[in-house]
Amino acid sequence: MPHSQKHKQKASKGLLRWANWLLTAILVCCLSIEFERALNAADFVAADFVVADLTTASEAASLSTDKFQWNLPHWVPKPVVPDNNPMSAAKVELGRRLFYEPRLSVTGNFSCASCHIQALAFSDGQKTPLGATGQAHSLNSMSLTNVAYNSVQTWANPLMQHLEQQMLVPLFGEEPVELGMAGKENKLIQSLKEDPDYSARFEQVFKADQATGEAVSVRNISLAIAAFERSLVSFKSPYDRYRYEGDRNAISDSAKRGEALFNSERMECFHCHSGLNFSDSTRHERSGFTEVAFHNTGLYNLDAQGTYPLENTGVHEVTLDPNDMGRFRAPTLRNIALTAPYMHDGSITSLSEVIDHYAAGGRTIETGPHAGVGNNNPLKSSFIQGFSITPSEKQDLIAFLESLTDETFITNPALSNPHQ
Repeated sequence: MPHSQKHKQKASKGLLRWANWLLTAILVCCLSIEFERALNAADFVAADFVVADLTTASEAASLSTDKFQWNLPHWVPKPVVPDNNPMSAAKVELGRRLFYEPRLSVTGNFSCASCHIQALAFSDGQKTPLGATGQAHSLNSMSLTNVAYNSVQTWANPLMQHLEQQMLVPLFGEEPVELGMAGKENKLIQSLKEDPDYSARFEQVFKADQATGEAVSVRNISLAIAAFERSLVSFKSPYDRYRYEGDRNAISDSAKRGEALFNSERMECFHCHSGLNFSDSTRHERSGFTEVAFHNTGLYNLDAQGTYPLENTGVHEVTLDPNDMGRFRAPTLRNIALTAPYMHDGSITSLSEVIDHYAAGGRTIETGPHAGVGNNNPLKSSFIQGFSITPSEKQDLIAFLESLTDETFITNPALSNPHQ
């Protein structure tokens, strides 16, 4: 096939994705307005809660007045919770069940957890995932570790700031298809209403909507799943015990040396992976301002002008601003050793190779359709300058990154599949 014809096909696919994103954004906006109206009319109590491993709807009802506790270490501020979606134990438990519920997919055998696996810090171990219908995706499944602390969701959409809104994309997005429920909302709602356990849980958490008389709705599904996702907090790694809790033996000497390298001006890691969540797009209750940042790391440079592959152009896909080409959000590094492969498209397989990429100041691809010298990308972040590193220093840096793994997070039964 001639190169020009391939480019036209890719361009058409890109326009289709953009149009689909625009339609989804309109849906998100409309439903967000409805969220606000409906919830302002409701009588919710914003209480602190303990996430419990519930098995019956009656147990959920008993938690409606329970005191909420985030169970966070003393040095960790609480995340920001929207006023129109206050947390409760019963809501989080409902959200957990929906997160693992295959009926939320068009095929009936796919769920949120298909791409967000607890043992992998709620990532999936794949370069890029397949949706419920088998359609290939172009973006790597992000870890949901501390997603409540993100100031913006997804890899590269500056407009997607709330989990309640973001949930609508995997449910109803069509390019690519994730759960594939577009046009099947009524079938989904009817299925949940006919389930006595779900019906009782929705009624307990949300009560009946004043306009429709129903507690089960797309809006409430999104609210419940968002509440569960906010409960996915992880601050109990060996590094946390060492740095914040005074246990000097919690990490190895190698990891301690790696921490010093990570925070050095030579390697510049800390500029984009900073703060309690090791990300510069973070907010919490003590934030003086909301941080939102996107970066071009020189991963690609297809034409010596900074171009990225058409299916993954970063923030540029939303803004169409040429200067936004290749800019993506820096994800949290917590549990990073569990979430390979890396980068927005899963194109780097190991932490060692990630370090090589940054040491080179950008990736060089010698041949093929993505050939280019990332170090020469004119749109690359000023922090990506490259650095020298010895083999022993690389091992120290990897030891530090591995010390960010929180074993309690990936084994916590309150976050596990309740349907098994």
